[in-house]
Amino acid sequence: MAIFDISEYQTRLRKTKERMQEKGIEVLVVTDPANMNYLTGYDGWSFYVHQCLIVLLDDEEPFWIGRGQDANGAKVTTWLNENHIIPYRDHYVQSTERHPMDFVCNILKEIGKSNATIGLEMDTYYFTAKCYTQLKLGLPLATFVDATSLVNYVRIIKSDKEIEYMRKAAKIVEKAMQTGIDAIEEGVRECDVVAQIMHAQISGTEEFGGDYPAIMPLLPSGKKTSTPHLTWTDEKYKSGIPVILELAGCYNRYHSPLSRTVFIGEPDPKVKYLADVVIEGLNATLDFIKPGVTCEEVEEVWRKTIAKSGFEKESRIGYSMGLNYPPDWGEHTASLRPGDKTVLEPNMTFHCIPGIWLDDYGVELSESFRVTENGIEVFANFPRKLFVKNATNVY
Repeated sequence: MAIFDISEYQTRLRKTKERMQEKGIEVLVVTDPANMNYLTGYDGWSFYVHQCLIVLLDDEEPFWIGRGQDANGAKVTTWLNENHIIPYRDHYVQSTERHPMDFVCNILKEIGKSNATIGLEMDTYYFTAKCYTQLKLGLPLATFVDATSLVNYVRIIKSDKEIEYMRKAAKIVEKAMQTGIDAIEEGVRECDVVAQIMHAQISGTEEFGGDYPAIMPLLPSGKKTSTPHLTWTDEKYKSGIPVILELAGCYNRYHSPLSRTVFIGEPDPKVKYLADVVIEGLNATLDFIKPGVTCEEVEEVWRKTIAKSGFEKESRIGYSMGLNYPPDWGEHTASLRPGDKTVLEPNMTFHCIPGIWLDDYGVELSESFRVTENGIEVFANFPRKLFVKNATNVY
């Protein structure tokens, strides 16, 4: 039931092994659930317990290692043969006496890799300090090296099928964003708006349904728009405040994020002015992007554009994104910021989110796009403006 042809997974695995060889890595332990999905198709809400893939240079398939009750999930969702699906017993789960990485050590010993050079995804959400200490303890003759983002950089250029999934995700986020904007009104509870948004995210379109996004809907309002990563409360919306919506559509774990800003009532002139600055900067930035330019050159266009209006922004304005699991839809590779000299290539995909957050208010507008042969394709088709909600109309 894997969602790509086996040949595509095999190509991904070959490219991963090429990077392993370049770094002198004989064994790669993959714990990032997005990277596990990318190489095998594995898709389950099982990342709250320890699981991994073992990639060997001399084996045609990775080994999936995970909790026993999740092994059938690996059989259902991956392209792996059953002899490459290795479950561990439940007494390893959240135990103070043993650890799943003890089990991984025993497997590596059995297949003759106890003294190999082993790459670890050292800086991922689900690889803990305890994982590392148990591997070091159980494999004292092995050499461990940091392989963080090794697979992520294989993922950075998308296949045509991946792009197709992201286009479907964009259709879902268009619906979810419109649903949210329509629902925001004075006197309506924030949580009720989000409930409608999440229903739209999951129900998707008549042609295809949605998946759960890696990030919950972010909807700061009022003074809370001065920071981007707040969710919602059960408070009722009031007139005279801005509301930021940062959402994503998700299809087969592939995302298309989108953000917009709404003002309830007659817009505050300073919020309207800030929105105009953000829109001008976003438009100039997107118009500049094409293959061959670098991430830092893209950010420079934004920085120079907003500087004409007296604004500056320290944080990055975008990042590579696509396939992922909670808590993030970003790929943790290229960023649109000073110093990132990554050269853009066709079928790289980014979320460009040049929000500006001031002391008491902020404005966000963003677009997700893919780099084409001569420019970009913006995934979502949604008005790029400050939305204004009055008692009787929207404009």
